[in-house]
Amino acid sequence: MDLLRSLPLGLYLENPQTWLHKLDPRVKLIWLLSFLTSYVVANNYWRVLLVLLLITFTVFAKIPLRVWRQQMGWLLILSFMVLAIGAMSPDGLGVSYQPRLPATEQVLTPPANGEKTKESPKLADRNKEYSYVLFHQGPIKVNRRSLDLAISLSTIVFTLIYSTNLYLLTTAPEEITSGMESLMQPLRRFKIPVTEITLTLTLSLRFIPLVLEEVQNLVRSVMTRAINWKKLGLKGGAKVWLIVIERLLENLLLRADQMANAMMVRGFTSPNEHQVKWQDLKLRTGDWLAIAILIVFWGLRIAFGTEVS
Repeated sequence: MDLLRSLPLGLYLENPQTWLHKLDPRVKLIWLLSFLTSYVVANNYWRVLLVLLLITFTVFAKIPLRVWRQQMGWLLILSFMVLAIGAMSPDGLGVSYQPRLPATEQVLTPPANGEKTKESPKLADRNKEYSYVLFHQGPIKVNRRSLDLAISLSTIVFTLIYSTNLYLLTTAPEEITSGMESLMQPLRRFKIPVTEITLTLTLSLRFIPLVLEEVQNLVRSVMTRAINWKKLGLKGGAKVWLIVIERLLENLLLRADQMANAMMVRGFTSPNEHQVKWQDLKLRTGDWLAIAILIVFWGLRIAFGTEVS
């Protein structure tokens, strides 16, 4: 269960304070949404570029190697597995069909006088070079469509998980709360409880380490008892794990009750009556530079990253 500590997904890195930590949480949130939304209707070159950008940000932010090495390593292994499985998967039904023609194929109409048509040398060379099946060796067969789908799936797995984790790693829960509350201020006109929503989010983020700690303690308690799982059988093993899950829920509910009592003792009755100043938000020079780079980012996305159907 040391894997839970070596892969601290969703946890905040307090030290050292990198340049990513010092950016305004609103700017980082907009960057995160840009990574997640620019993936839609994008070509595979842009999707691979997003993965490279995330790796570059991690390296140049000088985040300790011990923090992101195993996180990124396991995610890269998972992405490569998705890429390999997707590339070797068939792109349709297992039926025999004629080979696909290249997109630049010209439809030649037969001449009226019965004369033979001559194909241009450039078009003939291009047709000879085109191949729908990229690799075929034994049972392994990779074609263009399966490879495109594999790249799309593998990159979205890495981008979705690691971009969110990098944001949580470099942004404190209070900063996330204050940033979201600032961006959601226009929703107050529609009588949406913005403060309650952001407070719930803060408590949820604070609760994640408690959940990981309880899971780790319970699994270690089962391992130290040296249970003979072969003698218990399937039914006995399932009964033991049901008891562990029940104990986990009891511990988590107890932690939640303790947290609620601590807030009530401190006079916290409702978010509107007990206002909490989470963070003093102010855009600095680095934030304006990040916004300018974001504009260039979207310009490149619109100019070169849009998928052409």
